[in-house]
Amino acid sequence: MSDAEEAPREATRENGETEMKEEEEPNPNYKEVEDPQQESKDDTLAWRESQEEERKTGEEEGEEEEEKEEEGKKDKKIVMEETEEKAGESQEKEASGIQEETTVEPQEVTESMIRLETQITDSQSVTSGIFPKTQRGSKSKLSLQLEDAETDELLRDLSTQLEFLDLDQISPEEQQISSPERQPSGELEEKTDQMPQDELGQERRDLEPENREEGQERTVSDIQSKAGISRESLVSSTTEDILFQKDKSAPVYPLGHANIISCLCVSEDRRWIATADKGPDCLVIIWDSFTGIPVHTIFDSCPEGSGIRAMAMTHDAKYLATISDAEVQKVCIWKWTLAVETPACTLELPTEYGVQNYVTFNPTNNKELVSNSKTWAIYYAWYEERDTLAHSAPLLTEKTFNKLVGKFSQSVFHLNLTQILSATMEGKLVVWDIHRPPSSASTFLGFPYIKPCKLVHLQKEGITVLTTTDSYIVTGDIKGNIKFYDHTLSIVNWYSHLKLGAIRTLSFSKTPATPPTEKSNYPPDCTLKGDLFVLRNFIIGTSDAAVYHLTTDGTKLEKLFVEPKDAICAISCHPYQPLIAIGSICGMIKVWNYENKQYLFSRVFEKGLGVQSLTYNPEGALLGAGFTEGTVYILDAMSLENESPEPFKYSRTSVTHISFSHDSQYMATADRSFTVAVYMLVVRNGQRVWEYLARLRSHRKSIRSLLFGVYLDSNEPRLLSLGTDRLLIEYDLLRSYKDCLEVLDIHHTDQGCYPTCMVWYPPLTRELFLLICNSGYKVKLFNATTKMCRKTLLGPAYGSPIEQTQVLPVRSMAELQKRYLVFINRDKVGLQILPVDGNPHKTSAIVCHPNGVAGMAVSYDGHYAFTAGGHDRSVVQWKITLSVLEAAVSLGGEDLTPFYGLLSGGREGKFYRELEDYFYYSQLRSQGIDTMETRKVSEHICLSELPFVMRAIGFYPSEEKIDDIFNEIKFGEYVDTGKLIDKINLPDFLKVYLNHKPPFGNTMSGIHKSFEVLGYTNSKGKKAIRREDFLRLLVTKGEHMTEEEMLDCFASLFGLNPEGWKSEPATSSVKGSEICLEEELPDEITAEIFATEILGLTISEYSSQDGQ
Repeated sequence: MSDAEEAPREATRENGETEMKEEEEPNPNYKEVEDPQQESKDDTLAWRESQEEERKTGEEEGEEEEEKEEEGKKDKKIVMEETEEKAGESQEKEASGIQEETTVEPQEVTESMIRLETQITDSQSVTSGIFPKTQRGSKSKLSLQLEDAETDELLRDLSTQLEFLDLDQISPEEQQISSPERQPSGELEEKTDQMPQDELGQERRDLEPENREEGQERTVSDIQSKAGISRESLVSSTTEDILFQKDKSAPVYPLGHANIISCLCVSEDRRWIATADKGPDCLVIIWDSFTGIPVHTIFDSCPEGSGIRAMAMTHDAKYLATISDAEVQKVCIWKWTLAVETPACTLELPTEYGVQNYVTFNPTNNKELVSNSKTWAIYYAWYEERDTLAHSAPLLTEKTFNKLVGKFSQSVFHLNLTQILSATMEGKLVVWDIHRPPSSASTFLGFPYIKPCKLVHLQKEGITVLTTTDSYIVTGDIKGNIKFYDHTLSIVNWYSHLKLGAIRTLSFSKTPATPPTEKSNYPPDCTLKGDLFVLRNFIIGTSDAAVYHLTTDGTKLEKLFVEPKDAICAISCHPYQPLIAIGSICGMIKVWNYENKQYLFSRVFEKGLGVQSLTYNPEGALLGAGFTEGTVYILDAMSLENESPEPFKYSRTSVTHISFSHDSQYMATADRSFTVAVYMLVVRNGQRVWEYLARLRSHRKSIRSLLFGVYLDSNEPRLLSLGTDRLLIEYDLLRSYKDCLEVLDIHHTDQGCYPTCMVWYPPLTRELFLLICNSGYKVKLFNATTKMCRKTLLGPAYGSPIEQTQVLPVRSMAELQKRYLVFINRDKVGLQILPVDGNPHKTSAIVCHPNGVAGMAVSYDGHYAFTAGGHDRSVVQWKITLSVLEAAVSLGGEDLTPFYGLLSGGREGKFYRELEDYFYYSQLRSQGIDTMETRKVSEHICLSELPFVMRAIGFYPSEEKIDDIFNEIKFGEYVDTGKLIDKINLPDFLKVYLNHKPPFGNTMSGIHKSFEVLGYTNSKGKKAIRREDFLRLLVTKGEHMTEEEMLDCFASLFGLNPEGWKSEPATSSVKGSEICLEEELPDEITAEIFATEILGLTISEYSSQDGQ
């Protein structure tokens, strides 16, 4: 029920005038609305009479215009971010065009290459842009049963400015959430021939986006949209749009953007959808909503690479307007239906106009547009025959009306089409008159322009939504009020009792309201006649990530769903059921059935408790939850109720990792203060309860992995932690006691690089390994008992190192010898075939969250992988197709063929020929260069020669790396044969070289980083090291040399030992002791001098992956 129905009619000031006034005093009508109970009935009657008189006057003056407007405007404009709509059995879903404002890290562009299968959840977040769909015939009590007329409602026209509105700070108190009374259910599936390709140019077919489980792309204010597609609904989330088709019961993922989508719009007939992104190589793509296939792509919309800030399409879909996101913004109009690559006209905007973040066309004139920034509104008139885009942007200051105007939120064309309205965050409307010169066929009489006419103070609250529907001008504000005005800005009705958060979107049904009958229960409006307020049903999206449906007949408000309104960092899959738990920093945990896309139950914790980590125990009965302020909860997995009477509070910082032992007798946590805590299950008074055991600050830097295992000779659990301090620590659980966590073993895993994650390597061999990934794109296998590094292999290299990995569960006993890894890096999810051997074709990756991946989980049956996007507030479900990756391996070739591709020039290139020469020359050298004996021809070289060949071809391993290489080769067959290997052939040498060398070669950036740590800033502003400090470091730090070794090295580097230090048995021409380093070395050494003059290297400044 609206306020108009609950409260007596309000009275206005004298005369009851509600016309626009050039003053800041609040609209009299608004004041009556604010406190309706304080006015007397007599005042109310006078107000209604005056309203009726004014209404009649307005109707007489603009009768013709209003008739045309009512015929031509059947959709409504709304302010909205990515929102969702739930549908019932007979529900139709409408697609929306969206203009979105985002600030994200740009990523590389990908192309859609192959088919994908998608399934979308029924209940999604308001900000994710997921519009769930219920299958026909669903009998679930949780499904939403809405009228057909109601379910046509979707995003109409949206202009949202997050920077403008600053609404993230406005949110109501969080409340406990239980199972919803009404919830959609059903399963959606469809295939399309679209799939992104990663930046290395390989087709990625094995990971297919199956479902967007959660989705909040920031807040609802990030998107501007249009809605009303008769049979489809469209939303935008990260790099993909999601198109839902009612009749086919299938969503389509039109993939194509590698950067986060910044804005989106649809045509009036809902056939064509345009999407744009921000970042390098930004794209504008026009899609056919019926098929989900792109029909046109604009590649050079922003040559400067800044992306698109706002976008709009004309009602007849002939033209597309874009505003770039560059420092100097450009407004372009595209005749996209002609498939042209250049705009029909372009206009550069002066920087003083501010950042224009909203644009829309005149609904009845394709040649007129309006846009606005926080401080400036601009009117455009397009003269197609002149290729001219004229604009008018009057300066509006406080002196214009002698009143405070406020910052603009968005602008629309007035219902009378002769004026423009701009809403502000001060609750005011600026009315602009459009002055159009009379048309003349023979002479040009000048360009049209706008002029500020009125400043109307409608209300006290800042206006966040300004749109039109039928004959009403509609506003939504930061206090959750929704108000309706007629063309004279006289209030007609309002909803202020709904207790909503700040309004971010209003989406009116495409279907006109049902005419009132005897059974209707429409509220009366605020006119003197008290006519029924007949309005289309609409959907409301709020800043606290809630979506509501309002049935105007009877004023029935229904909460559709509430989703996390903050970053999603924690996800975990149930060990034997198709359930996934999703935790948000806002304190919400939601559990979904990911097979039938059904939301099951949730819990919201008190304010200040943000969920940082989640893990099911092996039995699936418990769910461990770590929170941002250090609290640890052990929850019942099926009810989310506390399993322990009180939570554990032994940490002061965020709990980043939780792990259970295989028998669920122990639970361990790691936090951001580098501390590991252990809890154990004990029996007290005949009941099993969890108790705190001990904690230890065992690391100096952040902990990257916390892992339980099982000892080989017993069933006892073992606990290991891995940190960026390069320490692998194993704890002695049996000897640990209350408040004392014993350490069993500490092992250093790396020298220069730091480890990023670890997992237990599946039993593909007789030897048990720990698999550890590091920041150098390497995968290292450590013996689980001795901690010896047994293998170093080239891992997936897709722009950033692996950050998290899991072994894919087997689907059948036949697959025990064929295992796979699922991994994530900064912005991608991928697959790796085991065993890892450096073959680049055995791995695949695809962009999943361009703004960063926060977490990953794998389903118990290995069919799906899930990725959490962190601040994009979305979880994506990926279907895993292993056969496609296996086919890629087959196509990549056998034996050494895949490895030749990693060499410059390949098998026939110059580099490989040099490698062969060095390899066989090493045989001669080992037998003696000057020997006169018969040469022994062999395919092998002894291991002692291997470092020299490595250095000869440009790879300079440290002594520790050389030891690792020796161990890898010597013990390669020891478990199977019991014998050590002391030689290596050329094919094996090539594999060892490719797996151990830096994946992108030596770069100056790496040397500069070392000098930044060791050096000082000289007079030229460069990092340098003094000569005496440089020599001292060589003989005292790291793998330090003896003084004799150092002098011999310099003798070779300065060309005094042509044959090289210790590389040849021939006598050196100059002894190292004869060198005067003070004469040979400069007083201060910079990175450039060290690399070029001392070492004599020619290396690139940056690798091909730097900065990605």
